[in-house]
Amino acid sequence: MTQPIPTLPDLVPQRGTKNSRSFFKSLYKMHGWGFEGEFPNLPKAVAIVTPHTSNYDAWYGFMAMLGLGIKLTIFGKDSLFKSPMKHLFKWFGVIPVDRNSPHGLTQQIIDIINQQEQIWVAIAPEGTRKQAANFKSGFYRIAYGANIPIVLFSFDYDRKTIHCLDVIYPTGDYEEDLEKILSYYQGNFSPKNPNWLSTPLQNLQKK
Repeated sequence: MTQPIPTLPDLVPQRGTKNSRSFFKSLYKMHGWGFEGEFPNLPKAVAIVTPHTSNYDAWYGFMAMLGLGIKLTIFGKDSLFKSPMKHLFKWFGVIPVDRNSPHGLTQQIIDIINQQEQIWVAIAPEGTRKQAANFKSGFYRIAYGANIPIVLFSFDYDRKTIHCLDVIYPTGDYEEDLEKILSYYQGNFSPKNPNWLSTPLQNLQKK
């Protein structure tokens, strides 16, 4: 059932205050958007959000994030923190990583996750808002390597809703698990810009 932004469960990492959450919930509702699905009570997770076809995705996602009061972690290249915007990136939840590390980017992220008691990592699996041929497997390799679940979210512009679809525990078989993941999205998403919809989601619309 579609509803305004729900109350965040207690195990999920949190940010903000009662007043800030109330403000952004009101702003989100004022734009006519709602939330559908049961929010899982997990201390650690990789949260994937799709489809990503517009800068508006970030705007509605930002309002929902602050309305929920959830602390989401995003990983960005370490050079971002050499700019005047570094304090903003830190406030927003960006953690710097070295893309040239000999240990590899995925292992860096897994190591950071393993050092935390609570952390939700947010990833757009297409990797771009332009049309992508495939989902990038990084989100899956991170979740499997850190032994944490994947929580599936979708944007539905037709219904002005963000859906929380389900929780997937990766088995190590990426192709099989990806097929299962995509099955949850069928009928539960609609993009802002259909022409930029990724191929895997286009294929779901054709079925």
